[in-house]
Amino acid sequence: MGIDFTVFKGSSNGDIIEAQGHRDLKPTEVAIMISHCGVCGTDEHFRHADQGLGHEGVGTITEVGSMVPALSEFRVGDKVGMSWFQKVCGYCDGCVSGHQQQCVNRIEFGTGNHDQGCFGTAVAWDISCLYKIPDEIEPEYAGPLMCGGATVWSPLRDFGVKAGARVGVLGVGGLGHLAIQFASKMGMEVVVFSGTESKRQQALDLGASEFHVSGGPGSLDKVKEIDVLLVTASMLPDMKVYLPVMAFGALLFPLTVSTEIMQLSPMDLIGKSLTVVGTGTASTASMRAMLQFAAKQGVRPIIEKYPMTLEGVQEAMARLREGRVRYRGVLVAP
Repeated sequence: MGIDFTVFKGSSNGDIIEAQGHRDLKPTEVAIMISHCGVCGTDEHFRHADQGLGHEGVGTITEVGSMVPALSEFRVGDKVGMSWFQKVCGYCDGCVSGHQQQCVNRIEFGTGNHDQGCFGTAVAWDISCLYKIPDEIEPEYAGPLMCGGATVWSPLRDFGVKAGARVGVLGVGGLGHLAIQFASKMGMEVVVFSGTESKRQQALDLGASEFHVSGGPGSLDKVKEIDVLLVTASMLPDMKVYLPVMAFGALLFPLTVSTEIMQLSPMDLIGKSLTVVGTGTASTASMRAMLQFAAKQGVRPIIEKYPMTLEGVQEAMARLREGRVRYRGVLVAP
């Protein structure tokens, strides 16, 4: 039967354009009617590309491919979520070791399926990168968890961070406000660093144990050392400010999507045996665990809603670009 859909795409001059498309389902794909989609900072990176935007989609399955019933539990009517990855092979070393986000044959946002995106009315999606949304999570809150939530969850869950660890969160924004919630509800001591006092109360309300305004070198001299630092701010920090508060053997996760150089010398790492870890979204098992944890523990993004229309997408992207979204934008289908 296939699906006809409307999709909002980027363009060479950066304008958002409305386009139409059609897909016939492949055997391992399902058709999904989109109800909501989170607006992520990485969508802005593709605004000048001729491709469908949006990778934090949530919707309802309306049709399944011929092999889906035999290969999965997905059925028509299921509420599901989509993220950065669109298909993984299932047989490479990354996949068979449970690290599907390292699949060497993966199709991901920006590299394939440019005719469709979750800023739209419907998509055809491979079941290898599809997730059931727990009933406890309202669809408008599920979207930002699919990428933003997974980005901050994976460092905490998949790299051995234990309850009781002191976890620094640098920046209270789209990623940071989720990191605070996950870490605090996992039993960690959350230490928030921000450039201003303005978000102190919100950070504490979200679960932070401490809040510190970071200025130049020496501004954090009285802060007890931390075991982990999640860099979630929109710009890379001056690491000279934060190195003194990192404990021996601490883990540093630069989660800001940036091509800039983070200023760290070998001696900065050697002196305290620091480990810098590059990580993006999560594996299949970790994604499922994240959604279950968020459902049971009440982790929810703070959102602003916009209509899933050309004007709504334009407004949401403009506010994101200007740094005015608090804290995740969500497009809502009419």
